[in-house]
Amino acid sequence: MLAEEEIKEINEEIKQYPYPAVACIDALKIVQKHRGWVSDESVKDIAQLLGISNEEVDGVATFYSRIYRKPVGRNVILVCDSVSCMIMGYESLYEYISKKLGIAFGGTSTDGRFTLLPISCLGDCDNAPAMMINNDHFNRLTADIIDELLERYK
Repeated sequence: MLAEEEIKEINEEIKQYPYPAVACIDALKIVQKHRGWVSDESVKDIAQLLGISNEEVDGVATFYSRIYRKPVGRNVILVCDSVSCMIMGYESLYEYISKKLGIAFGGTSTDGRFTLLPISCLGDCDNAPAMMINNDHFNRLTADIIDELLERYK
């Protein structure tokens, strides 16, 4: 069940559009902001609030890689796996991060601190390899830089 604050925020977004359904992405982002991810129950509640089907909301939620449909760690690491990043050594950096945290893509560290996910492009091809931690963007990565970054995010 959506919390009162979530409903209030979603209704504020709905006011900005000619049809409630157009606020679907905003509604998903609001729920994720409050809960860290979007559950099946939340999808149903959003669908009901917007007057659209569960399948329509789920289709939007699963289309966008930054909408998380299962619980994630406190910090989400998105490693760019585009061709440019691949050429510039993303695979060795992914292996380094994976080994250091003990997780593969899609996994969450045992302490709940990090979830590791691929992302198809971060738009920073001339500074590859690149990644994001939460909303922070990093590029020209090396193992030393990654060590420093992982220490920043508790």
